[in-house]
Amino acid sequence: MTSEHFDLAVIGSGSGNSIITPDFDGKRVAIIERGVFGGTCLNVGCIPTKMFVYAAEVAEQIRSAATYGIDAHIDAIRWRDIRDRVFARIDPISEGGKDYRANGPNTTAYLGSARFTGSRALTVTVDGRDHDLTADQVVIATGSSPIIPEPVAQSGVTYYTNENIMRIDELPSRIVILGGGYIAAEFAHVFSAFGVQISVVSRGAALLRQTDEDISTAFTELAAQRWDLHPSAEVIAARQDAAGVTVDLTTGESVTGDILLVATGRAPNTEDLDLPAAGVATHPDGRVVVDEYGRTSAEGVWALGDVSSPYQLKHVANHEARVVAHNLAHPRQLRSMDHRFVPSAVFTHPQLAGVGLTERQARDAGHDVVTKTQMYGDVAYGWAMEDTTGFVKLVADRRTGELLGAHLMGPDASSLIQQLIQAMSFGLGVHQMARGQYWIHPALAEVIENALLGLDFGG
Repeated sequence: MTSEHFDLAVIGSGSGNSIITPDFDGKRVAIIERGVFGGTCLNVGCIPTKMFVYAAEVAEQIRSAATYGIDAHIDAIRWRDIRDRVFARIDPISEGGKDYRANGPNTTAYLGSARFTGSRALTVTVDGRDHDLTADQVVIATGSSPIIPEPVAQSGVTYYTNENIMRIDELPSRIVILGGGYIAAEFAHVFSAFGVQISVVSRGAALLRQTDEDISTAFTELAAQRWDLHPSAEVIAARQDAAGVTVDLTTGESVTGDILLVATGRAPNTEDLDLPAAGVATHPDGRVVVDEYGRTSAEGVWALGDVSSPYQLKHVANHEARVVAHNLAHPRQLRSMDHRFVPSAVFTHPQLAGVGLTERQARDAGHDVVTKTQMYGDVAYGWAMEDTTGFVKLVADRRTGELLGAHLMGPDASSLIQQLIQAMSFGLGVHQMARGQYWIHPALAEVIENALLGLDFGG
């Protein structure tokens, strides 16, 4: 079998697809994808989930309308219409991207699984047929996949993950969700807003433990009012019968639902790549080891996104893709990745967002910590919203006046936090940010202003 040679081979069509910039016009590029074209975010992650979240928010607003003197009710949840609105927009984008790479200029698309056979040498299996190729440079951007707990994987029960739960034909009456992180919290919100009874089984004592402790505690308390929570529990067995899917827990409890959704984390897609054949080193958890420029331990091989990054976030993968794309084309002018202030948001109810250090992390790092918690309901727009649970927590260094972290829970948290991300990224101190600009009154952003002003630096 002959081997085709390319200037660049990209394994993965998510953020890896954006690697193919105009710098590669006129060159030969191979793009390899074994799953749905466009990656996790487009097809089974960020974008479709947020479209479902928006519909869920509309349902929640209708249910709470009486608070504002408006009588409203939901006549029906038309699940198939909700679902089809989402995928009627997303599926054509995925197909269009695949068609462009398959039939467009410069690129050859291999829709199959790749494995390394040597230094920058690959075999790609497409429909049972092997294709050998080599490249001057290779980018690994294969993303991550759901982790399935062994008791569930070995049980033979039907289970769902984020990759197929959004395409079910009918809304169930009850869903059991395994997991206490981002994916679990978002899907619990979506389906409960649509009238489904939700049980959440969390290994930790609190949900979203990666957030600041005050945020995690407050959110867990609110979640317990909406969902059937089973904290500090792990699955030891699963079974399925006419009543549905039942999971037995280490707490001695058993929880049954019509559907079981597994959201217990994601693992990097490196297992089938045969990375040792290419000399590519990995971390103990399977992630590819990269330096600040995106280079792996093998010459000419790069990696980005979930397959190598500790941040399983699309905006991080996009940033890393931009850096790697530049470095591929400008080997003498390498740019480094900037992971100083990586923000995140959870589109659950209420919404959460965070950036920088938590209070505990800041204290552990030796900072002279000062914090301020500001309730949404203490500013005028918060009054208008009748919000009683939303708050902003800021973490700063008393000596330097530097903002170390920001953590929000409440409406529009993912948007409100952007001004704090900007301040941290460009070195804007707390006092300068609070008093160096106008804050529109009575916009909700005043909750940020008041939190900044409330940080007591002494003196």
